[in-house]
Amino acid sequence: MWTWVQSICVTKGAIQSGGVVDVPTFRGVALGTAGDAARLDFVYRGHSRGDRALASGQIRRQIGLKLRAADGCNLIYAMWRLDRRPMLEVSVKINPGARTHAECGARGYTKIKPSSYDGVPDLTVGQSYSMSAQISGDELFAWIGGRVVWRGMLPYEARSMTGPSGLRSDNVAYNVVAFGAPSGSGAGAVPKCLVDGED
Repeated sequence: MWTWVQSICVTKGAIQSGGVVDVPTFRGVALGTAGDAARLDFVYRGHSRGDRALASGQIRRQIGLKLRAADGCNLIYAMWRLDRRPMLEVSVKINPGARTHAECGARGYTKIKPSSYDGVPDLTVGQSYSMSAQISGDELFAWIGGRVVWRGMLPYEARSMTGPSGLRSDNVAYNVVAFGAPSGSGAGAVPKCLVDGED
């Protein structure tokens, strides 16, 4: 059963009153969620207050979901990227034995090639959007609204990954209307809110 999460464990950045996120770097997880699915409803507000480069040195504008987010070094992303042209990108970050950003940095990312991809729309300031992702077996599906836009197979290593669902954004401003995920916890799920900095 899906639970609409009222409280997000914020590990980087802040959510203001009314669900406003306007910091360049935001990271959070929903404790007590199973980690195989998540949905974010939001209102897009444009660029964040100031820009911040990723650990790779890139300035990227994106918003998305985290699945099986054990920690900042081992998790799965479904990201709605706005750079140059909008796209949805799925990647897996795996760093065995590492937990914190200081230990793994920007290492361990693998971009997953979709078996089918249907494109994503431009984001318009002031408009409402919904994005969701779900893992079924070894396959990940991502939706914008009610339309499947991305479908692909995860690597074998993703089978052993466990952790809660969450969200991430870089250099965009938005209002979190609702964040939902199936309740539950698997082995290795984050037991409490730990501020790690980034992933």
